[in-house]
Amino acid sequence: MGKKEPFHVDVSSLHSNVTGSCIISNVRFPDGGKLPFITDCGLFQSRDEGKYNDMLPFNPEQIEFGLVTHGHTDHIGRLPLMVRRGFRNPIYTTRDTQSIMAVSLPDSAKVIRSDVKSGRIDHPIYTDTDVARTMQLVKGCNFEQTIHVNENVDVTFFNNGHLFGAALVLVQIKYPSEENINILFTGDYKGDNVFLNLAPLPEWLYELPLTIVSECTYGYMDSSEIKEVFSDNVLRCVRDGGTVVVPTFALGRMQEVLYLLKRLENEGLLPLEIPIYVDGELGIKYTTLCSKGVFNIKEEMKDFLPENVIFVDKLTRRSIIQDQDSCKIIVTTSGMGSFGPAQTYIPAYISNENALIHFTGFTVKDTLGGRLKNTPKGEWVEMMGKEYRKLANVEYTSEFSAHAKADELIAFLQQFKHLNLVLLNHGEESVKDMFAKRVMQEVNPKAVAVLGCGSLFRINPYGLVKIKAIKFI
Repeated sequence: MGKKEPFHVDVSSLHSNVTGSCIISNVRFPDGGKLPFITDCGLFQSRDEGKYNDMLPFNPEQIEFGLVTHGHTDHIGRLPLMVRRGFRNPIYTTRDTQSIMAVSLPDSAKVIRSDVKSGRIDHPIYTDTDVARTMQLVKGCNFEQTIHVNENVDVTFFNNGHLFGAALVLVQIKYPSEENINILFTGDYKGDNVFLNLAPLPEWLYELPLTIVSECTYGYMDSSEIKEVFSDNVLRCVRDGGTVVVPTFALGRMQEVLYLLKRLENEGLLPLEIPIYVDGELGIKYTTLCSKGVFNIKEEMKDFLPENVIFVDKLTRRSIIQDQDSCKIIVTTSGMGSFGPAQTYIPAYISNENALIHFTGFTVKDTLGGRLKNTPKGEWVEMMGKEYRKLANVEYTSEFSAHAKADELIAFLQQFKHLNLVLLNHGEESVKDMFAKRVMQEVNPKAVAVLGCGSLFRINPYGLVKIKAIKFI
């Protein structure tokens, strides 16, 4: 009779920072069996890390199932690559995220085709056919519905305010005569959302012995540090007759910005004669779906559009750019400025002293938004192969962030009564290290560790067993 294998799970992150989210877990059973699964598989969205988009450091054919926490491209954008390379098993997510993926993944394939045509990448990493095959594998689930993946694994999705359809994902791994190994993946997390009615987490979840894999994007700041500057900055520019360019993420952020502009109109602060242009094919699709109530949003929030919204096409966009002197607001994708129509609008207005370019979320350092942040006013900056002088006002705000801040994450973690281990991912390396110390001090789980690309974290029903050099299945 062979030696009994200890019951454990090896967990590793395949991303170092805040894009390209992908976590691989490999269950090892006492009888020697194994069960590898993936949580998210997203595109890298920065210049430096984009070279990794064609790489999967594991064999997709061996992955037993996939989990998706939410529908942002940096969490789902490489799933079709997995399928292209042989993955044929179920992908579990919520019903709203399933609907989002049906829009987002074809758009990703379109962007990839464009990148090949422009020479940004050498070859397409996947095609529309791969996307269609991926969607055939996706299983939409209800919140708090426990899915029996197989005799050893149950999966349950819980409400998460990060985005329409976003979920906390509980994986319960079972084996006869062994205590369960319970892992809760937060994905990108926020405790509230102006568009959503969020059910509280059930008490039984707080009682479970848990390993929590938690994001910490904003683990360096508390919510009290956030300054709400967007409205004042926009209104000041409009009063001076300028143009406001607002780069936004297509899903969630664009809709929230439009809702705030509607509130400013309702309060009489934003004149109705100021046109508000909305650009970006994917953002317009999502905005239309939200206004039609396709996603499970509050009934009263379906009417979130300002009075004078104009959805633009390429022809309208060109006329807007040529009219440099007219006062207007342009809400456009992408959120970090490096993709979508933002690549047109930002160069058009960056040298206009009467313009405001206002970013509304996290910008990775080597994206256009990140590079503009580090370029002093009056200096030159490269955009789309040309040099432009930065004369416009460029502002940033975290007030719209769909990520919990450090104090909110601490309060979230403190609710769980039997925390065996907290594994931190989805944050800059220095932020993860900083936040890990705070979690140890203020939450006091049995152990805290930082997930990265260099190590596997072995856990059993009672917590962390060992950290070892990375070795994939």
